Amino acid sequence: MLIDRVIVGSMYTNSYIVSTGKKECIIVDPGADSTVLIQRLEAMNLLPQAIVFTHGHLDHTSAARDLVEYYAGRNHHVPIGIHEADAGYLGSTAGDINHQVFAPFGEPGMEAFRSFSTDVPEPEFFVAEGESLLESDLVVMHTPGHSAGSICIYSEPRQALFSGDTLFFNTIGRTDVTFGDEESLHSAISQRLFELPPDTRVFPGHGPLTSIEREIRNNPMVSDGATI
Repeated sequence: MLIDRVIVGSMYTNSYIVSTGKKECIIVDPGADSTVLIQRLEAMNLLPQAIVFTHGHLDHTSAARDLVEYYAGRNHHVPIGIHEADAGYLGSTAGDINHQVFAPFGEPGMEAFRSFSTDVPEPEFFVAEGESLLESDLVVMHTPGHSAGSICIYSEPRQALFSGDTLFFNTIGRTDVTFGDEESLHSAISQRLFELPPDTRVFPGHGPLTSIEREIRNNPMVSDGATI
């Protein structure tokens, strides 16, 4: 099954187009650059069945409105899903709650904040621990820490983990953000992610791809250099 990475936005977010059938897919974390994502989807002849966010920060969500509206114009509805604990990052409260996340980082944080659209749709469904996305091989793992509702998405058949901002190449997600929790993040990584098969490929929310084996060996489990 196809996994295509598209790097978008001012914070170089990894958005993923994940096929779930010959002409169907799920979009994970469409953080910006909706035109680029649409062009990629059209070139691949894939129709998104849902948009799923690994968490609610704007650099992972801000292209969703444009994507939903584009496909609505083609008489195709694309529902949006997120963990319920991060629901406040979407809809009418998206601007205010995301401002709380970016503002503590001063002008660089606010410059990044202003680069994203805060017009994010309300969620239409909630994802939860152990659920399959659209009856696919993609299974939700609730991994709080970077945010209360952070998730990873695991596929055993593909030997693939979409880790959002929980686990990166040689680092982990920040917890010095609003609603971050260092103890929860360390627990999620060490007790959940590092228990996956070592050859599991890791597709993170930012930066290069990695593997569970490599991160078990080399990750210092600190967030130095991680993105908001």
